[in-house]
Amino acid sequence: MIRVQDATPYSLVVGVDGSEASIDALCWAAAEARLLNTQVIAVHAWQPSEALRAPYASMSGVPTPQEDRDHAASILKNAVSQLLDADPRAPVISVLDEGAPAAVLLRHAREALLLALGRGQRNDARTSGLGPVARECVRHAPCPVVTVPAAQSARPDRPFTADQVKAVAFS
Repeated sequence: MIRVQDATPYSLVVGVDGSEASIDALCWAAAEARLLNTQVIAVHAWQPSEALRAPYASMSGVPTPQEDRDHAASILKNAVSQLLDADPRAPVISVLDEGAPAAVLLRHAREALLLALGRGQRNDARTSGLGPVARECVRHAPCPVVTVPAAQSARPDRPFTADQVKAVAFS
């Protein structure tokens, strides 16, 4: 079930975009949540396609806002299903929220213990390997931000070692 709500205090918020890294971050957070006796809030931000197009661009073939929302819900449901397949008792709540990804994640992280994000394979030294949403979250998050690498298993049967997960905290 997909619910639109703010994260409950002291939860672990995870940004979910459907990538392998975000699903690994979700699995990592579920294992941490169990240790901390809290819940995971899986957040997927979406925006209508038409809002991202220039006003002079053709609108033919552009999905409707409902189609965009349905697609976003499918991405979130698939990610949470993968978590629950690996860990059926994972304490997870799904949140589908409309808005720019960084702004949505930061809003849901206001009272969270931490914000977990997947980290893709980026080799640009100037950006610390983080994408634009992760960089914005690291700069402005009200809580610690943990980035979980792609292509590494965060599943409970193969936990991360300390050198694989980066925690970034700013006050």
